[in-house]
Amino acid sequence: MKRFKPLEAFGEGIDGSYELLPFRFLRLKENRYVMTNEVGEHIVVDHQDICDLVEGRLDPASPSYMRLKAKHFLMDADSSAALELLALKYRTKSTSISNFTGLHIFVTTLRCNHSCPYCQVSRQSEDREAFDMTEETALLSLDFVFRSPSEAIKIEFQGGESLLNFELIKFVVLEAKKRNQAYGRDLQFVIATNLSCIDSEMLLFCDAHDIYVSTSLDGPKDLHNKNRLKPNGDSYEETIAGINKVREFLGPDKISALMTTTAACLPRVREIVDEYVEQGFDSIFLRSLSPYGFAIKTKKYYAYDTFEWLNFYKEGLAYIIELNKKGTFFTESYASILLEKILTPYGTTYVDLQSPAGIGIAAIVFNYDGDVYASDEGRMLAEMGKREFRLGSLSKDSYENVMLSDALLDPLEKSLTESSPMCTDCAFQSYCGSDPVRHFATQGDVVGNKKLSGFCIKNMEIIRHLILLLEEDSDAREVLLSWVRYR
Repeated sequence: MKRFKPLEAFGEGIDGSYELLPFRFLRLKENRYVMTNEVGEHIVVDHQDICDLVEGRLDPASPSYMRLKAKHFLMDADSSAALELLALKYRTKSTSISNFTGLHIFVTTLRCNHSCPYCQVSRQSEDREAFDMTEETALLSLDFVFRSPSEAIKIEFQGGESLLNFELIKFVVLEAKKRNQAYGRDLQFVIATNLSCIDSEMLLFCDAHDIYVSTSLDGPKDLHNKNRLKPNGDSYEETIAGINKVREFLGPDKISALMTTTAACLPRVREIVDEYVEQGFDSIFLRSLSPYGFAIKTKKYYAYDTFEWLNFYKEGLAYIIELNKKGTFFTESYASILLEKILTPYGTTYVDLQSPAGIGIAAIVFNYDGDVYASDEGRMLAEMGKREFRLGSLSKDSYENVMLSDALLDPLEKSLTESSPMCTDCAFQSYCGSDPVRHFATQGDVVGNKKLSGFCIKNMEIIRHLILLLEEDSDAREVLLSWVRYR
């Protein structure tokens, strides 16, 4: 049995000139490796550089030594503040955890006037008003919202088709703003809608209360209509008309769009990007299917594998970079989130890229029936009969009982990537996150075997790809840097 080397072997170098600080490394290609530390600083080196570093042979006068020292991979007698700086950067990266729950999702109804084959929700027909949230449930939800210590509160209305219960949306907005007079929070509202039933009355209300709108656009007309079916209607034409209405009433910055990748999308990523550019958007989120709801029932989730989607993503990213080089500023949203984690001292509020996972503590869901879920995906699993991520009921459970429930604390504890099997040794640990709901849905376990995890494979390859672009393509690097927000 192999034994570990003595502790001294991991401290001072051979001549005592420097000490190693914690880091991980991973091969990018051939002889090139990326080294990362606990706060996400990274450096790309040759294999020999790593050997020289760990064996204490680095020349203190060399450029490599100074780079490694500046990025907190080593410390010497002149680095008296190194550990304090490292701790400060770690606290900065983790700020979003202390801010606590900022996103509160209200499921206004399960009714929907579309029948999308990949829908993640178990939608209901338009006439089934029993699946609408009531004012009583909305008031209990708002009690919960304002218990959050977060200074920034975002209330997002989802469905089904959320606008089919627009009176409830109006009620929540007015009541939330009334309550906020006593709390003074930074309060924001977003309506997620397919835009098919949006009208002037709704838009005037949105304008009066500074409400943002989010919709879905899957690409050119034939592709969008194939993916987002509307019986006896043209979903694409209604979506484009709705986008134009929102911009007319609210302004160009008040609407965003999401796409979902189906098998039909795979050979058409350039057309999809072109559609977003043509419709006046300056970004796109190249999003893969999720293993929930009708996406599972109709077997759409199994229509392609992770590697096919990665080829789609890389082709799309390359095309977007080329558009930027030609003078069209346009970003890919997932790359932008990852680049901010790779290149800045800040973390992210994006739920899937946090450690511990952002379920419950970054975003939480109030279902139409008053049940509380750790995430929207947890709600979707419940619609499939798996209620492991149901945290409680607004009518029966207190804020403390919900937020301290085993249903939330257990997956949070297991989602710490710093201590998760395989994640703890991964060079991309500080950039990635954990998705316990997806792992439970696909593997029956909130941690999951990372070798079998599409989430892990996807993130590792995208991060590797981005770092190689930053290191090897100066033109691409200039474009990618322009996508990063420095706060």
